[in-house]
Amino acid sequence: MAASPIIVDRGIVLRETETQETDKVLTLLTWELGKIPVLARGARRKQSKFGAAAQPLAYSEWTLHQRKDWHFAGDASTQELFSGLRGDLAALALGCYMAELTEAAAPDAVPVPELLRHLLNGLYALSTLHKPPALVKPAFELRLLCLAGYEPLADACALCGKEDPEEPVVDTVQGVLRCRGCGGGGGRPLCPDSLAALRHIVYGDPKRLYAFRLGEEPLRRLTAASEAFLYAQLERGFGTLDFYKSIL
Repeated sequence: MAASPIIVDRGIVLRETETQETDKVLTLLTWELGKIPVLARGARRKQSKFGAAAQPLAYSEWTLHQRKDWHFAGDASTQELFSGLRGDLAALALGCYMAELTEAAAPDAVPVPELLRHLLNGLYALSTLHKPPALVKPAFELRLLCLAGYEPLADACALCGKEDPEEPVVDTVQGVLRCRGCGGGGGRPLCPDSLAALRHIVYGDPKRLYAFRLGEEPLRRLTAASEAFLYAQLERGFGTLDFYKSIL
């Protein structure tokens, strides 16, 4: 039988699962292969050659070979560990939530470089730029939903067409903006500042995604709208989000 070809690709660990022995099953998101399961034999040993590369949120270059639906790790060289997260429990918890969100949005074995780039940029904003987790969270959530095909229509009221709706509301089920007075019921209320931030996130330059500031109340409104929209579109909860909230 011919040997399986060697694959070299860079990727980030979205999740780890420990086996009964000394191995780990990793969920990697890579540039060329997309989201794949990888068996890293012996990764739980103290002297494992995988070392730091096999921990969650580690970005590394992996040498892999494939057998059927599985990839097996041959070697790994760390590129970025986002060490700025490791000493900040809230930032680390948020990073793990961002990874779980990305895993939920990424299809299996399909390259999604925009999602990988978005996750790396978000972790960099937390770890190196030290952006406030409370600001990074809704910006990351909303932009990820846009990349996954759930972009909200936020340029004007969906019913009357006003670009600056009176008492703006986000309809989290329909994914549209409207004036409170235009009817429809439900939704999450915004204010002028939180609406401006929403438009910056959805329509602005991705390289400047986290380059905005909000006061406490506008940020609270943006966060509530983002979470409600996320739940409505993905129809599931996230254990890492519950943990992040529990330690705040």
